Amino acid sequence: MAMTVHVDLVSAERAIFSGLAEMVIVTGYLGELGVAPGHAPLLTTLPPGQVRILKPGNKEDIYYINGGMLEVQPSVVTVLSDEALRADDLDEAAAMAAKEQAEKLLSDMKTEFDYSNAAAELARAVAQIRAIQRLKRQVRK
Repeated sequence: MAMTVHVDLVSAERAIFSGLAEMVIVTGYLGELGVAPGHAPLLTTLPPGQVRILKPGNKEDIYYINGGMLEVQPSVVTVLSDEALRADDLDEAAAMAAKEQAEKLLSDMKTEFDYSNAAAELARAVAQIRAIQRLKRQVRK
């Protein structure tokens, strides 16, 4: 039997996932971070991105978070986020529209706008699209 660690994925509204996993992979600021059983304790912030939970039996759940915190302890991994959704609950058309709108705001230098808000919106939309694309690749396998 493979080693596992308890994982809690929690949004501001409710617990999204609570159970055992062989590995948790989160999107960090410098790339993906994999957390396996026995990982060193860690506390870090997370940008908008994916959380992949590899469960026993070669099952993978994919989630989108709108940024948050990752806490790794010897026997539990906790991901806290204001917003967390299953990848299959995301609306691809809405994410693509949000991405296009944010790109338009960023490229339109003639108007005054809050650059950081537009960049954050673009990051959220791209993270949602990536989660949807990973889910689609998983379904095709």
